[in-house]
Amino acid sequence: MREVIIYPGEDGYWVVECPTLPGCISQGKTKEEAIQNIREAIEGYITVLKEDGLSVPEERFEVLTVVV
Repeated sequence: MREVIIYPGEDGYWVVECPTLPGCISQGKTKEEAIQNIREAIEGYITVLKEDGLSVPEERFEVLTVVV
């Protein structure tokens, strides 16, 4: 299980990132497509880490909302 951040991009697509996996970013035309794409990106990212004998970062993300 991984926390992700999803937000609208400048080009009209939805952008989604996984903060605990640096550089693991995807997008989609809809939120649903973006979420499916990040699932695949996370799976691929973790697979490559394991294949390369590297450790998989633990999920340590905390969500906060700051009111300004």
